[in-house]
Amino acid sequence: MRSSKPAIAAAFAVIYLVWGGTYLAIALALHSIPPFLLMGSRSLVGGGLLLGAAWLGSRTVDAPTWVRAAICGLLLFVGCHGILAYAQQRVSSGLAAILLATIPFWIALIGAVMPGGQRPGWKQLGLLAAGLGGVALVVMGGGNDTPGGTAYADIALLVAGAFSWAVGTILSERWSPKDREVAFSGISLSAGGAVLVLLGARRGEFAAFDVSAVSLTAAGAWIYLTLAGTVLAFAAYIWLLKQVSPTLVATYTFINPLIALLLGWAVLGEQVGIIMALGALLVIASVVGLLVTRQK
Repeated sequence: MRSSKPAIAAAFAVIYLVWGGTYLAIALALHSIPPFLLMGSRSLVGGGLLLGAAWLGSRTVDAPTWVRAAICGLLLFVGCHGILAYAQQRVSSGLAAILLATIPFWIALIGAVMPGGQRPGWKQLGLLAAGLGGVALVVMGGGNDTPGGTAYADIALLVAGAFSWAVGTILSERWSPKDREVAFSGISLSAGGAVLVLLGARRGEFAAFDVSAVSLTAAGAWIYLTLAGTVLAFAAYIWLLKQVSPTLVATYTFINPLIALLLGWAVLGEQVGIIMALGALLVIASVVGLLVTRQK
């Protein structure tokens, strides 16, 4: 794509709408496809396509980089995406999106304690505290251990998934060779997908899975996750990073939960209580503040 305003606007629309819709797509696909098989197959196909593109462009990497990319794949796609699909069997898509919106908090905190990391100032610490307070409100409004509610264990898993993604993101930024991002991501997706498929086999998902019982809706959701959510949105994201400020690109982290909440309400009939809505607004406002202060 050319670096024009319409192209940039189209790329932003892709990362906002496509990634925001992945939570709904996961919820729909889970009706017919078990969680680890769903995310594993998606990652393997997407990773294969990216590796093919890297090979055609002669953008291959050496053996140590394969190992580093595989480690990142475990953190990103097993530790986060696998947990997301597993928890979304019981958790609403909107709640899952809000909890994963805490990823920038964990990135800031991890970066502060790592050697050579950037220490947050008082404003950033205040924003982090406000964001974590928002998470607490979301948990209060969306989690309980009653049969009709969301178990706190699933919420804890999603927060752990956000932390795993943050660690994988930091390592990817440090380990990904320049001009080899597509190959690095393809390896990460493939490695993570392979482990997810093995976990699914271990849990008996293959024995319980019936291809003929997959609905058209679930099949369409899988195609959406694989081609639009993995390949198209990733390509738009990488391209945008070279065209505009990374801080502007990072606005997807608070737009996506809003899209997910809206789609969950409109399509799945998910309800959002006042406490949960206040918590979501506090989380999103904190993310916006962190991005602004980081840019300054």
